[in-house]
Amino acid sequence: MHITKRVTFIAKDGSEPKLKELLEAMVIPSKEEKGCLNYNIYQYKSNPRKFMAVETWENEEALNAHKKSAHYAVYKNAYEPYTQDKYTNELDYLVKI
Repeated sequence: MHITKRVTFIAKDGSEPKLKELLEAMVIPSKEEKGCLNYNIYQYKSNPRKFMAVETWENEEALNAHKKSAHYAVYKNAYEPYTQDKYTNELDYLVKI
């Protein structure tokens, strides 16, 4: 069963460039991981302090392996000083093809 998550980040005022750098560094290595079906980071045009990651993993095993990766550890240990708020939502497809 696929797992899709939307993770929203609100940068602290003035921390947008550093948070953006940390999030961008996650994209390529995450997409190369076994079981990653989608991994993209977006920055809101209407609110540049707000970022959204949308990721889809083949299964729980793939997501757990992602959380044990070296690039995830770098992000996990570095994002908090630049982040005012962070929240995660699990998503489900409305139409499956």
